[in-house]
Amino acid sequence: MTTHTRQFNRRSILSLGGCALAMTAVVGTPALASLTDDAIAALTGGAGAVEGGISITAPEIAENGNTVPVEINAPGAVAITLFADGNPTPSVATFKFGALSASRTASTRIRLSTTQNVVAVAEMADGSFQMAKANVKVTIGGCGG
Repeated sequence: MTTHTRQFNRRSILSLGGCALAMTAVVGTPALASLTDDAIAALTGGAGAVEGGISITAPEIAENGNTVPVEINAPGAVAITLFADGNPTPSVATFKFGALSASRTASTRIRLSTTQNVVAVAEMADGSFQMAKANVKVTIGGCGG
């Protein structure tokens, strides 16, 4: 009876780690989008968010994912929540507006590591929810790559 033992060297461990990371990236992407859907459902209490009525402005291509400018315009909103569906924790920011707010516009810069959708959900004064999406292609990752 022959017993085979495999000795791992630095190169084989790096290779296995790279393969595992690649598989996580390929297999994990739909799961992250599902996390965003779950977060939106939790925000809206299960009510559907209607697309339209608000606008989101983000670059189509971000040369550097470290600082991606995003602006949301939501007339009549009492709150805006911003999500990035490629993030392990999709909720990025929440902006709340008082009754005397002159404008229902919010802008910020966010970090995106890969190409992904940025989703804005606005809670309107009547209790309904409106949504807008923008796809941002990242050429240099925001997390060091």
